[in-house]
Amino acid sequence: MKPVNPMDLVFLLLERRNQPMHVGGLFLVKPPEDAGPSFVQDLVGHVMGYKVPTPPFNQRLVTRGGFQFWAEDEDFDLESHVYHLALPKPGRIRELLALISKLHSALLDRHKPLWEVYVIEGVEGGRVAVYSKIHHALVDGVSAMRLLERGTTADPDETIIPVWALPKKQRSKQDQDELALDPVRQLIQQAQGAKKMATSAGKVVSEVANSIRRRNKDKDYVSIFQAPRTIFNQRISGSRRFAAQSWSMDRIRAVGKRHGATLNDIVLSMCSAALRRYLMDIDALPEKPLVTMVPMSLRKDDSEGGNQVAVILADLGTHLESPLDRLKSIQGSVNNSKERFSRMNQAESMAYTSAIMTAHGTNMALGINPAWQAFNLVVSNVPGADKPRYWNGAVIEGIYPVSIVMDGVALNITLTSYAGNLEFGLIGCQRTVPHLQRFLQYLEEGLAELE
Repeated sequence: MKPVNPMDLVFLLLERRNQPMHVGGLFLVKPPEDAGPSFVQDLVGHVMGYKVPTPPFNQRLVTRGGFQFWAEDEDFDLESHVYHLALPKPGRIRELLALISKLHSALLDRHKPLWEVYVIEGVEGGRVAVYSKIHHALVDGVSAMRLLERGTTADPDETIIPVWALPKKQRSKQDQDELALDPVRQLIQQAQGAKKMATSAGKVVSEVANSIRRRNKDKDYVSIFQAPRTIFNQRISGSRRFAAQSWSMDRIRAVGKRHGATLNDIVLSMCSAALRRYLMDIDALPEKPLVTMVPMSLRKDDSEGGNQVAVILADLGTHLESPLDRLKSIQGSVNNSKERFSRMNQAESMAYTSAIMTAHGTNMALGINPAWQAFNLVVSNVPGADKPRYWNGAVIEGIYPVSIVMDGVALNITLTSYAGNLEFGLIGCQRTVPHLQRFLQYLEEGLAELE
């Protein structure tokens, strides 16, 4: 057994029936030209042959003395994790996204390892969809993408091991020798990590206070107390709506080059335009600019488990009519946020992030100050594969992230890079954010107005 670390514990504590805390992904795959009618059935049979999972896919939660631990599941049953479904005809993308919305709404069972995979055939164009979800306490976005890449291949002729059965990465001989000589090393490292988080409190308080002072002098400096209340910032239901679309990275980079902006700056500008249009349509655009939380990876190794993230708070300039003015506002606030983290080490950055998330969650749960809002939504960009990937001979045509919404944050826009495209996955509370699919058109309009 190993203790659940403080960052991962946050995702477990935040989970409720209306607030599942798992992340997911949707693959659209195209079988090879010579695939027979039993291709999908044979594929499912192949992956179901790997019945012994490896970490973290064999780990379930246990409680000892009031504390949470990860322990190996001695009664693991693969049929409780992998499912074979079929869309009814005509198998349109519309029906597929509706199904993913329902699957993503359901909680994972904490009595078994916190992950599931669904192979869905009958998608229009002869395609197959693969939807997977795994609890955020087990992986963050970056580590999830690394697991994905290990579970696929660049070789269309290669038969691969499913992701849940992949062997652990081999340690170097030096690492192995050190662990053999020091069996309590892991416990010591965990204690040191907890100490670093605790000793970071002073730095966190200092940075919060500094953000408030600087906000009064610098309009581009975003504090954790300035986001306006919007329709996205209320309690949510347990129902979800998912929407997805791809945009060319070359197109986005060309727009960035034209305006001296990064790819992420243009992505945030697209989101700003979409939010402004959506809220104006329902007469709900606040006078103050919306603020988005942008996760930033702190991972300095090639590990695949746990969470190592900080957050940037970016002013989206949604109160400004001019798209160029909105872009300048975004650039200014992002640069100031990066400057803030440059003054903190990794432990301090993670503690700062935990403080923001804890304060937001506590405020929403207890209703301490309904007017206070740390951020309005989440926009996350997770790096992915730059070349096409294959899954047992089937080419992966698209990879779409399916993320998390919470009380007070009813909309999440997550994207990943794949084979020359940016793949956008939008998830929202179905009740709080109606007509989510409109955002796709508004994102396109936001990009076009900068071209």
